[in-house]
Amino acid sequence: MELRQLEYFVSVAEEANFTRGAERAHVSQSGISAQIRQLERDLGAELFDRSSRTVALTAAGTAAISHARATLASAAALREAVDEVNGLVRGQLTVGMVTACTVAPLFDALSAFHRAYPGIEITLAEDHSDRLVEQVRSGSADLALVGAAGELPEDVGGQIVISENLVAAVPPAHPLTGQRQVGLAELAAYPVISMPTGTGVRTVFDLACAREGLRADIALQASAPSAVADLAERGLGVAIFSATMAANYSDRLTAVPLTGISTPSLLALVWSNSPSLALQEFLRYTSEAFPIVARPETGRATRT
Repeated sequence: MELRQLEYFVSVAEEANFTRGAERAHVSQSGISAQIRQLERDLGAELFDRSSRTVALTAAGTAAISHARATLASAAALREAVDEVNGLVRGQLTVGMVTACTVAPLFDALSAFHRAYPGIEITLAEDHSDRLVEQVRSGSADLALVGAAGELPEDVGGQIVISENLVAAVPPAHPLTGQRQVGLAELAAYPVISMPTGTGVRTVFDLACAREGLRADIALQASAPSAVADLAERGLGVAIFSATMAANYSDRLTAVPLTGISTPSLLALVWSNSPSLALQEFLRYTSEAFPIVARPETGRATRT
């Protein structure tokens, strides 16, 4: 008994015709007939009733068809598993990244992974965090670097990279410069410059304002943190950043800690709960590139 004989048997059974079964299997009709006859001799029973123009399964054929399909499926799974393990020579890894977020460790991990597995095609795309999480859930992205509020999103694997509080970033001549901290109520007196809805920092800020019953004056918003900083430097409003983001612009903006915000801003890696072998291998590189940060003990996860 050979796998190709089982393939021919299934093709003829599903097409209910030797001619169409042969065309589907890309073999001559005489060839497929000969192979099925050999299979019948090996099994000691006829598999098809050939007494009419339409080919039908015999009782033996009906008993054999499900086992034939299962055998072919197992053989295909075996072949795929060996192909994957045999050096990961082909495949694709789709990585998402929150817009305008340059994180060197992620790029280092991608570089090391590419050197180890040059046959894996790597795709990198930017988007807002909420859309990236949905892409991971749907399987259109394998892994994403996202912003989150308080906890990691649900229904995905994840690792927190950074957990920190928000700050107000202002230029030297601003009234808030020199203050040790600023509350949300005091901040509400000034125009705010923020990243768009759907980003982690914005979600944390909006939640905090809602809890205080405040409505912030979002005067301007930009997807790139550098653009937010440029606008704030020119006196168009107070920039809302995480502490690490603000540190990138410390030469021109002063970071003032925001009080009254209990939910931390997170930067996290999230990935599919059913990772491909390529993703499993890549996660080894990200675990080496990023330190492990403990999950904050807060309430239910907030999608960002």
